[in-house]
Order: sequence, then C-alpha cells, then structure tokens
Amino acid sequence: MFTKAYIPYRGYYSTPFCKWQGSMQHDNSIELGAKTSKRWLEQKKIDPKEIEYLYLGLTIGQHRVFFGSTWAAYLMGTPDIPGMTIMQACSTSTTTVYNAAAAVELGNVNTAYCLCVDRCSNGPHTIWPNPLGPGGEVISENWNMDNMAADPSTGQGTLNTAENVAKKHGFTREQADELVLIRYKQYDDALANDRAFQKRYMFPAEVTVSRKEKKIVECDEGVPQTSREKLARLKPVMEGGILTYGGQTHPADGNMGIIVTTKERAAALSEDPNIPIQIVSYGYARADKAYMPEAPIYASRMALERIGKKPQDMVAIKNHNPFIVNDLVLAKELGIKAEEFNNYGSSLVYGHPQGPTTGRMLIEAIEEAVIKGGGYVMVTGCAAGDTSATIIVKVG
Repeated sequence: MFTKAYIPYRGYYSTPFCKWQGSMQHDNSIELGAKTSKRWLEQKKIDPKEIEYLYLGLTIGQHRVFFGSTWAAYLMGTPDIPGMTIMQACSTSTTTVYNAAAAVELGNVNTAYCLCVDRCSNGPHTIWPNPLGPGGEVISENWNMDNMAADPSTGQGTLNTAENVAKKHGFTREQADELVLIRYKQYDDALANDRAFQKRYMFPAEVTVSRKEKKIVECDEGVPQTSREKLARLKPVMEGGILTYGGQTHPADGNMGIIVTTKERAAALSEDPNIPIQIVSYGYARADKAYMPEAPIYASRMALERIGKKPQDMVAIKNHNPFIVNDLVLAKELGIKAEEFNNYGSSLVYGHPQGPTTGRMLIEAIEEAVIKGGGYVMVTGCAAGDTSATIIVKVG
C-alpha cells in the first residue's frame, strides 16, 4: 500500500500520561504539546526547517482551537508552515500518521510532523444558541462526560458497547479479570531497570503548577495498583455485566509527536540509520452499531490483507483497550493469544488521553520490534461511533 513513507528511528516521542485532574490539568493541550515538541526538537538537534507540514490531532476542544495546526506550528518553532487539524476520537493518532504517509507517498510533502494532543482534564462546556427553544434556552454539552455517556447515533454509551460485545461472545468476569492482571504485569515490564523501556521514547513535559511555578513530569501519573484480590472485590459497573472499574481505562492528559518523511530524510534524521521504519499499510472499519470493541477486528483484517500478511506475521501488536473486552475479542477473532500482545503497557493501564493514545502505542510497538530484531508491527484501536483504524509499519 505504501512504499515511500518512513519514520526516523527515535524520530518520535511521547510524554508521560497523567490521569485527568492531575499535573497536566492547567495547561492548554495545544500549547503544552507544541512547546514540548519544540523542546524535543532542540534536544534531538533537528532543525525545525526540516518540517514542511503539520498534522495536529486532537479530540477535545481547547481555547483558540480555531487556529489549530497553524498556532501549534508557531508555538513549536515552525511559524511559516501550513497544516491541518484531524479529529477521529481514539483513532486520531493512527489516522494522523496515515494522512502524513499519504502526503509523502504522493510527493506532496517531503517531511511532515504529526503532533497529537489532548487534555481530558477540565474539558470544555459548550453552549449553542437555540432560537426556537422556550425563552431562547441554550443547548449545552460537556465534551467529555456527555459524549462518553451516549453516542447520538445509538443512544448507548461506550460501556454499553463493551458489554454488548462481551455478551455476544460469551466472555466471563473471570476471563476479564485474568487478562487485566496480565496487562498490569506487561506495564510493570516497562518500569523494570529504572524504566529502561520507557526511557527509550518518553520525553518529559514541563507543566504549570501555578502562575509562578512550573514542574517537570517524567513518569506516568495516576496508574492504579491492582491485584487478584482487589479485582475480585469490585462489582460490575452495569447490572448483569462483567466489567468493573478495574477492567476499563481512565481518562488522562498527554501528547506525542512523530516525524513522517522520505526514506532518505528518515535515514538522515534517524538515531540509527541502520534501523529503517517503513509505514506499509492502513485499514479502517465501522462495526455494527453499539459494538465498538469489534471494529479493530475489521480494520486490522483490511490492513493485513492489503499487504498479504497475517496477524501471526506481526512481531508486535498493540490494541487500544478502553475495556478489557477489546483485547478478548481481538484475540478470539484474529486467532492470536491475548497475553502475547500489548507488551510493555496499554491504555487500559496508563490511561486514555484520546488524541495521542494510539500514537504512544505505535511508538512502544516500534521499540519492542527493535528489541526483537525487527519485523512487522500492527497498532489498532476502536474509536467513537463504532469505528477503528489500524496502521502497520515494518521495522528493520
């Protein structure tokens, strides 16, 4: 599908993710992401003039979002480049990278930058005029809470979609809890040896504490501790369901950046030009209404079929798992072992800032592939509206 689009090795970063209302709650996510990218480019000694186009991915409106990518470009030290803003809920990162890859493939852009940001903390409360309402009563919306509570197309919330899939496939509470414990163990592997794995890609964020004080955030914040006993004490959130609060993610804040460019420029910008990272395929899908966790199955099949590969050909697989049901159903339908993917962490554990979520997972999958000596990497995840996007890259 793609032959010309590459990512430089270590031409990417992710900040830590902070649970909402934590250390990143005070900063506009566009400002924080752009300023973090500027610091990262400076540390990497990458000339901002290398970047010709900016893809800004976000899902939660921020102050001055009207200017989107051009404002972010100004803040990150590339004030003269154009760009566009992309919003596709939790598939924002993979779709942003896809758009950058398509531009490089067509020769329209040589070097693009994907900056994905979000802040679930202090989400906006929007009002619209309603001239036909009684007394001009306004229409209002809480961007986070209202949209998690119900899809306007179906009237069902995201948790409903997970329980619908669990019931359809016959998954049990015991299966869910057992896999949750495995996911936490996988995240612990990323913390081993003084966070050796995370330090391969994680870049600290400088956040606001008060008007006069800032601090550096170097590690994920708000990751809960769990155990078999703790999980067993939790009750299902929905009556008759299998999912407890231990089997679902938490909202978070964070940002990430990825350079997408030509093979030649990727080698020049790479920390190791002997590790090529080629973007090779992309898939998309929309599941049956209110069956959101199934969507990655179909998007992944599309991405794999386009390059003649099978799930078993992947050296690393990451699946955005707002609910542990997402992993159970992907494993069942793709014929893979649930305990063998989402190594080194997943959104179930470290949180879910939406825009940058699958971007961080792509970065982690690339680093996992490097450790294993190279191979194909697949990253997928569901998104609002029962949709999904999958991206495949080849490392080495």
